Amino acid sequence: MRILVANVNTTTSMTESIAAAARAAAGPGTEIIPLTPHFGADSCEGNFESYLAAIAVMDAVTRFDGEFDAVVQAGYGEHGREGLQELLDVPVVDITDAAASTAQFLGHKYSVVTTLDRAVPLIEDRLLLGGYTARCASVRASGLGVLELEEDPDRAVEAIVAAATRCVRDDHAEVIVLGCGGMSGLDERIRRELGVPVVDGVAAAVTIAESLVRLGLTTSKVRTYAAPRPKTVTGWPVTG
Repeated sequence: MRILVANVNTTTSMTESIAAAARAAAGPGTEIIPLTPHFGADSCEGNFESYLAAIAVMDAVTRFDGEFDAVVQAGYGEHGREGLQELLDVPVVDITDAAASTAQFLGHKYSVVTTLDRAVPLIEDRLLLGGYTARCASVRASGLGVLELEEDPDRAVEAIVAAATRCVRDDHAEVIVLGCGGMSGLDERIRRELGVPVVDGVAAAVTIAESLVRLGLTTSKVRTYAAPRPKTVTGWPVTG
């Protein structure tokens, strides 16, 4: 089984970290193929960068020369999953959906800890769109930018734990979701600090993608995610 894991930003070191977390979660016989977009922002922390990432990821995936069995979109709260589902005939799993759905198996309420406060409304909107808000206790910011997560992992863990502690103590969350692909690989350290389940969206998405492939399931094409209708699109960067 081959799974494409697409970073939503252009920072290659983050792509490598995401790929490492994906490989750690993947089962025997699963090959993880990391992708970095050919254009876009070096981090996604707002609406403009998120919509740009949607186009960039679709471009990177459709440019890939080779076979694959599923795609993981590794940007928490980013746009574009629906577009990929129209373009592809294999399962597409976004880490936002994967983490939220997994968290609901582990406790009554979950909270998301993300990067900057400006990202909180975007994540709240994506959770609402996905139908995951009923069991979401809160979305809180760690105060760190995406690229700061790599610069000082110890500081990142400290900031995430501080925000997650408030989620558990004040918001009554029983599970913590890491709300950024750049937080991949930090879940074990944070779990030890908090004593509650901590869900890494990349790991969750990879295991869900594997399950869908093994079950022989993929996106329904009868209505919402049918292939795009043939038409002339001027200036579109995505390659066919």
